[in-house]
Amino acid sequence: MKRIPLASDRIAMADLVLRALKEDIGTGDLTTRRVVPRDRLGIGTIQAKERLVLAGLPVAREVFRQVDESLRFTECFREGSLVPRGSVVARVRGLAASILTGERTAMNFLQHLSGIATYTASCVGKAGGQCAIRDTRKTHPGLRDLEKYAVRLGGGENHRHRLDDGILIKHNHWRLSGGVGAAVARARRLGARGRRLPIQVEVSTPSDLRQAMAAGADIVLLDNLTPRQIRHALAVARGRIPVELSGRISRSKIPRFAALGADFLAMGALTHSAGWADLSLRLEPDRP
Repeated sequence: MKRIPLASDRIAMADLVLRALKEDIGTGDLTTRRVVPRDRLGIGTIQAKERLVLAGLPVAREVFRQVDESLRFTECFREGSLVPRGSVVARVRGLAASILTGERTAMNFLQHLSGIATYTASCVGKAGGQCAIRDTRKTHPGLRDLEKYAVRLGGGENHRHRLDDGILIKHNHWRLSGGVGAAVARARRLGARGRRLPIQVEVSTPSDLRQAMAAGADIVLLDNLTPRQIRHALAVARGRIPVELSGRISRSKIPRFAALGADFLAMGALTHSAGWADLSLRLEPDRP
């Protein structure tokens, strides 16, 4: 399996985990303090309760490391693996109190990211290789790097990470700039002074599309168009400019949209609507 980088900044991941632990623990785990003997050892077994694409093991490991560096976290599957239902994906051993304190935060990351990776993989499968499946910037604040990482694990592609990551001229932009052609020309002209970035523009009519191509756009986005309108636009664009589709593309509709012949399908649902994967952590006493 090809190794997929977790994020561009692992320090940022550690900081995110720190903030998540502070949010959950507050001034201390009162229940564990009052109920579990401080020297009791435990072994926590993390199990997949459904078939899933595994994502988030490095983050879970970091959670337990920050709670207690003496805890031992062992992965039983590689990150990004397709895991059968009932499989043990990881174990954590050490002080039971420490495992309990980190459990919820570690599982939150693991279930959320595995859910995104699993949902993305199912969407990629429905596309049948006819086009690429891309994410969007519709991510949970503070979790973008991790959520886009999970999309990659599921076989999807990332669109822009940030606003400084690419040029995407949407309707609201070109309405303020004198139209599609004028907006693309302005972006092209100003871009000549700095680093060269591909220019993508959102269009809704054949006239918009022709203006975008004439002005030198690199890729067009067809957003919220009907299949008939998309077919018309693709007839104009085919062989001349890459086309991305977005808007109202649910998982069940992917085969129909993929068959139209676009290069990319953009789905905000990959990150904002994927359900959590069903994983559990069972903690039992362990012997020294």
